Amino acid sequence: MGKQRYDVKRGHFENIEGEKLKELMDETFHEVKEEEEKLIVDKDGAISHLEVWTEGRTGLWIDLEMNKDVGDDVAMETISKWNDFLEEATGFTAKERKKRAKKNAKEEG
Repeated sequence: MGKQRYDVKRGHFENIEGEKLKELMDETFHEVKEEEEKLIVDKDGAISHLEVWTEGRTGLWIDLEMNKDVGDDVAMETISKWNDFLEEATGFTAKERKKRAKKNAKEEG
């Protein structure tokens, strides 16, 4: 997937501020490490490497590498866990994130 920025819903940043983002990642993924301003996960389900960091109070940056050589059950479980994490972290559902991504791409291009 590579590096991608997600908008954080207005008023929602307080839910991931400070240690709260790490706590959310600890609940969702295994063995979260901190390096500088980034939270890092290595090998969790179909995720081979994940880095997460915030941009001000309005953005969440994700750098994600997926392992495509996993079974369908692992892939589906990882996708479900991933969508739950993004909804908790950004305050937007998958449908809302998709709509915002299309809008942002249209504005940039």
